[in-house]
Amino acid sequence: MDGNIEFTMGLSEGLAWPWPIAVYLFFAGISGGALATALFLRFYKKQTTNTPFYKAAALISFVTISLGMLCLVLDLTNPLFFWRILVYYNLNSVMSIGVIALSVYIPLVALICLYAFEEEIREIPALKVLVPVVEKLQGIRRPVEIAVLVLALAVCAYTGFLISALVRFPIINTSVLPALFIASGISAGAAAAKMVAVSMFKEDLHSQDMKILHGAEWPIMIAEMLFIFMIVSSLMTGNAGAQSAFEAFHTGEWAAVFWFGVVGLGFGGPLLLNFATGKTFSHSAKAFYLSGLCAVAGMMCLRMFILYAGQIFAI
Repeated sequence: MDGNIEFTMGLSEGLAWPWPIAVYLFFAGISGGALATALFLRFYKKQTTNTPFYKAAALISFVTISLGMLCLVLDLTNPLFFWRILVYYNLNSVMSIGVIALSVYIPLVALICLYAFEEEIREIPALKVLVPVVEKLQGIRRPVEIAVLVLALAVCAYTGFLISALVRFPIINTSVLPALFIASGISAGAAAAKMVAVSMFKEDLHSQDMKILHGAEWPIMIAEMLFIFMIVSSLMTGNAGAQSAFEAFHTGEWAAVFWFGVVGLGFGGPLLLNFATGKTFSHSAKAFYLSGLCAVAGMMCLRMFILYAGQIFAI
C-alpha cells in the first residue's frame, strides 16, 4: 500500500488506532454478522422467498458497511486521496488484503439488496429501470449468496486480524480476537436485523425464523464468553507485559466499560430479560427490543474496550 496513506491520531492522541477505527469495527461486525446470519438461515431452511429477516439483514448490512467505510476514509490523513487504497496493494499487509475483500464484498452486498427488494423495486416507478437488471442477475443469485456468506464472515474476522497485527499490545495481539469478533458480530448483527425485521418489515415476533434465531443466540453468547475467558486467562498467566495489560479488566474507567458495558449490558441484559423476568414480559415486544439493544450496545463496548484499553494498558 502507498506509504502516504496513514491514519491520524484523531481525538485519541498517543493511540495508534483512534475512535473512528472502533466505530468502523462496530459497523463492519454488524454488517457481516447480520448478513451471515440471514444467509445461514436461508440455506438451512432452503428459503426461496425474500423473508422479512432477509430484507432487514440486507438493508442493515449495506448501510452499516457504508458507514464503516466512511469512518475509515475520514480517519485518513488525506481523506480525498482514499482512492489510493484501492490502487496500491501490498499483499503482505493485513490492511491491503482487507481492502481487497471489502472491494468485492460491498458491491455484492448491494446486489443482495437488489435481490431482497425486488418486489419493492417493481412497485416504485422511478426504480423500474432496475427490474431487467435484477431479472438478468437472478441466474447467479445462489453463487452470489454463497460468496457473500464467506465474505461476510471474512469481514468480521478481518477486523480482528487487522488490529491483532499490533504486536506490542497484549490484549489486542491475540489469535483469539478474530474468532471473538466473528461471534460478537453475528450476535449483534442478528439482534439488529431482528429488530429491523419486526419494526420495518412486519416480522412476527413468534415466527419460525425468529424462534430459530432466538435458539441460536445462546450458543453464540457462550462462545463469546469462552473467547473472552481465553484472552483473560492468557493475560493472567502470561509474562510481565501481559499481566500489566490484565489491569485493564479491573482498574480504571475501562474496567467499568468492560464490566458494565460488555458483561452487564451485552451478556447480563439479554439473560435477565429472557430468564429472570416474568414470562409475560420476557415474551413482549418491549423485552425483545431491550434485549436487542443490549446486545448491540454490548458489542460496541467490546470493540471500544479492546481497542482503547488494549492500547492504553500497554503504553
